[in-house]
Amino acid sequence: MMATLTEKPVQVYLRREQLEALRSLSRRRNVAVTELVRQGVDRLLAEMPLEEDPLWEIVGLVESGPPDMAEKHDEYLARMVNEENHS
Repeated sequence: MMATLTEKPVQVYLRREQLEALRSLSRRRNVAVTELVRQGVDRLLAEMPLEEDPLWEIVGLVESGPPDMAEKHDEYLARMVNEENHS
């Protein structure tokens, strides 16, 4: 079975001293430079205030439907499946 690449390539330009420091840290920790960069990105994103998360931009983009949709979503889904099976 062929392995699936889950990471996406990105080109980043670093200052010489940044790259040298990352390579040094990489050797000391026995971790790839790319993994150190991913860890740094993860830390930066974890520090982002919730209200700055870009996913909040999708809130309110569409009509939400019934006001109790969040609480009763299973009932609505079951009803839809029932209707499809009987049509």
